[in-house]
Amino acid sequence: MKRYYRSRSERRIAGVCGGLGELLDWDPTLVRLGFVFLLLPTGIIPLIVVYLAAWAIVPEAEGPGSAPPDPPPAPPHSA
Repeated sequence: MKRYYRSRSERRIAGVCGGLGELLDWDPTLVRLGFVFLLLPTGIIPLIVVYLAAWAIVPEAEGPGSAPPDPPPAPPHSA
């Protein structure tokens, strides 16, 4: 199971949209565009508050790349 981390490689401000794009295997630019399009009908303040909350709560990925890899699967049990 993948975890949500703020991206270190796909960031413009804090890596929130880049991390969401990596989690969903979407282009981070599309996530950013979706965020901007959501700003228009909902108003700027609510989404900015959500973005700032995600910036404060979501941990940053470790290392220079994106999120750490998933752990390897457990070996099969022999009967």
